[in-house]
Amino acid sequence: MSKSDLLLMSHLMRRAGFGATRSELEELVSRDYSEVVEELLHPEKAPLEDEDLLDRYCVGEAIGDWSGKWIHRMVNGKRPLSEKIGLFWHQVFATGWFKSEHHPTMFNQIETFKSVGLSNLKTILMELSKDPAMIFWLDNCENHSNAPNENYGRELLELFSMGVGNYTEDDIKMAARAFTGWTFSQPPPLYPYGNYASDFQYLPDDHDDSEKTFLGETGKFNGEDIIDIIVEQPATARFISRHLYNFFVADEPQVPAWSIEPPRDPSAIDILSNAYFESGGEIRSVLRAMFNADFFKEAVSDRVKSPVELIASTVKLVGSHPNPSYHLSSLSAASGAMGQTLLNPPTVEGWHTGKEWIDGGALTERVNFAVNEVSNIDSPGVSDFVSRIRGEGDKVSPEQFVDKSLDLVGPFKVTSETHQALMEFAESGGDLSFDTDEDNDISDGRIVRMLQLIVASREFQFA
Repeated sequence: MSKSDLLLMSHLMRRAGFGATRSELEELVSRDYSEVVEELLHPEKAPLEDEDLLDRYCVGEAIGDWSGKWIHRMVNGKRPLSEKIGLFWHQVFATGWFKSEHHPTMFNQIETFKSVGLSNLKTILMELSKDPAMIFWLDNCENHSNAPNENYGRELLELFSMGVGNYTEDDIKMAARAFTGWTFSQPPPLYPYGNYASDFQYLPDDHDDSEKTFLGETGKFNGEDIIDIIVEQPATARFISRHLYNFFVADEPQVPAWSIEPPRDPSAIDILSNAYFESGGEIRSVLRAMFNADFFKEAVSDRVKSPVELIASTVKLVGSHPNPSYHLSSLSAASGAMGQTLLNPPTVEGWHTGKEWIDGGALTERVNFAVNEVSNIDSPGVSDFVSRIRGEGDKVSPEQFVDKSLDLVGPFKVTSETHQALMEFAESGGDLSFDTDEDNDISDGRIVRMLQLIVASREFQFA
């Protein structure tokens, strides 16, 4: 088990999931890398969480309760890529609770993203177009044959599939007409029946069945036909590939700039786009090409963790929430304080990512959360961390202390400045000693402090 193998596996698990414990990494690195990738790409083979147990502790229908459950699954579930791809599509197909205010329909949307998110783009866009939360969010329920509403048709092209510059205003109008009659059924009243999700409803009498010309093709198109044409476009392959690269590999400029800003790595986008077409638009195949590519393996610390990723990875490291509890909603609240409230993105563009996650207030929240989580020596992950440092011997030199700590938390590489700061702290106390009970207490406190410094570092804030 080499350090480079551990580094690569740790990198994979941070990107394809939300990190891994040291014990998990040691098990994973004993297997072939491509085998682990393939296992991640087929989350349906892993067991699901016990929903009944989760519901005992998250009994409310507030988005904080549901989001807390989702973060719990990110941390403790056996299907990390399923949760990660759900988060990915939630960012791309951003739908906000602040407009819908209908909990079960919003929850169902996320579950749909998780269940079909690795399939082909045609299936994904079809499910999106039939999703009641999206239909209401972008007003397709107000899109009628005698009065078209262009909101969904516009965003389907601009933000969900092709990007600005690859279609015309006429294409938007034709897409809108094709999706007329696509709406949802009204759920029963909240009182006395409780909350029930809406269902997709197609009203043929409200559909514009006239001839339409869309992206150079002509016919009596319905919504399905529009999606069929979209998924065959080279612009679609490149746009979705760039989204995947931005989320899983390295930070790109914000989406509105993509029409004028070239990709960070054009050759990587070519590889992903080719995988898209070779597989018939299957996202699983695109990710397989990505995870096995050199550009992915070399992109360590090239992404700022989103608030949800930071929270989930820190909790995973510490093991502070191994079981469902009444405190899960606090994790959702912490994410909101850092600028990412799940189920409530600020606009249809989703959240701005990369350096946009970092400002004075947000950075303080991020550091404070991570430092507080690792401060409890009784937490399973912190206790294991201390035990492994103790296992280095009765005396641990400052250099050993720093190197072993970085290895156990990541492993990941740090800048010379960060390494120097950690060394200064380690040297200020001399060797770690475990000769007496008093030495143990002092050394344990220093180990916890070292862990706090590492999670407060720039490198830990990056994926």
